Amino acid sequence: MNFSVSEENYLKAIYHLQEAGGKVNTNALAEKLNAKAASITDMMKKLSSKGLLDYTPYYGFSLSSEGKKSALSVIRRHRLWEFFLANNLKFDWKEVHSIAEELEHVSSKKLIDKLDEYLGYPQTDPHGDPIPNSKGKIRQLSAVILNQMPLHQPAEILQVTNQSDEILEHLKEKGLGLGTRIEVKKVFSFDHSLEIKIKNKIVVITKELAQSLLVKKL
Repeated sequence: MNFSVSEENYLKAIYHLQEAGGKVNTNALAEKLNAKAASITDMMKKLSSKGLLDYTPYYGFSLSSEGKKSALSVIRRHRLWEFFLANNLKFDWKEVHSIAEELEHVSSKKLIDKLDEYLGYPQTDPHGDPIPNSKGKIRQLSAVILNQMPLHQPAEILQVTNQSDEILEHLKEKGLGLGTRIEVKKVFSFDHSLEIKIKNKIVVITKELAQSLLVKKL
C-alpha cells in the first residue's frame, strides 16, 4: 500500500507518541505535528478507513497491526538513511535528521533492503535508536538513564533520546557521543547536575542532559 508524505508523517508521529504513553489523543498529535485539530481529525478518519488506525472519537486512537507495520517501515528507512549520511557521507549527527526526513519517503523496498545490506545491517542509527529490520522487528535496548547510574560505575553511552540541535551541539562540545565511556563521580544536590569522568577529564553536565543519555553498565 502506498501512502502520501503526510500520511507517513502521521503514522510515524502516532507510533512515537504511542510508544511513549499508550493511547494518543488529538491534542498530543496536534502539538507534535504543529497542526490544527480539524486537520488531525480528518487524517484520523482517513487512516482509520484504510485499516491503519483504531479510532474512537473523544477517546483516542492507536495504530492497528497494519498501521504499526507501516510506521516501522518509515522509521526503518529514516534510521538507515541517517546511518548512511553519518557514516558514509560524514554528515554531523545533528545534520542527518532533517535530511533523512526527506529521504524516508523514498519507499522502494528493494532500495532500502539493498541499502541495509550495503551498510552491513546496522542495528542502531547515529543517535543510538534501534533500526527495525526488514520484517519490522525492532530490538529493545537494555539501558538505563544516566541519572540512575550509581557513582563510580563505568558505563558506555548507547543512545541519545533528546535529539534537538541544542542538545546534540552541547554533547559534541562536552566530548560525549555513542560509545563514549563515562563514570559518574558526583551528583550535586542543589540542581542534580552530574560530575562525570571521560577518560582522564572531569566535566559537569546538567540534569536535563543526563536524562537524555541512555547507558549500559560495563
